Amino acid sequence: MLGISRNFPKRNFSAIKDLELTLGILKPDLTQHPFNLNLVREMIVENNFLVIRSKIIKMDRRKAEEFYAEHRGKFFFNRLVSFMTSGPCQPLILAKENSIQSWRELMGPTKVFKSRFSDPESIRGRFGLTDTRNSSHGSDSVITAEQEMKFFFPEFSPTQFYAAESRDFCHGNYEFDAESFVHKKISLHSTNLG
Repeated sequence: MLGISRNFPKRNFSAIKDLELTLGILKPDLTQHPFNLNLVREMIVENNFLVIRSKIIKMDRRKAEEFYAEHRGKFFFNRLVSFMTSGPCQPLILAKENSIQSWRELMGPTKVFKSRFSDPESIRGRFGLTDTRNSSHGSDSVITAEQEMKFFFPEFSPTQFYAAESRDFCHGNYEFDAESFVHKKISLHSTNLG
């Protein structure tokens, strides 16, 4: 059990017209501290994010260099890659209306020092250690989110999700699995209607 301390209620998202998907990563500085990891997971659920996919992985150097290729040649590249391969991380596909912006707001500014003052209740404001060890990552646009979801979840298709799953999530046909930290679509045929 991942230890989420409460039973989170099923929320009805039926008023939501469109769920937007984004990729979030809980970084090694967070995953290696179970108490803090649990608090961040609670923050995610309490902020009405649906966790569509979730897994814990350990990236090797090649994969980390590939993911952060846009930063190759920058002074912090080696430090970032070394950090991301130092322990497990948890990529997540998150959904809600305006999820990209909402996730970035929940994370807080990249610069931890700034987060501590401008957004002290954000993930980075509460748990970030340095600008590299800042606890979380989030996609900055729809295009980036699609690329990053494909990188970590190659079996996941946003097109199929919108065609086959999103409507059920919007109508509350899901349950939260705290052990695997994911919301799962439930089949109406498998529920006991009385």
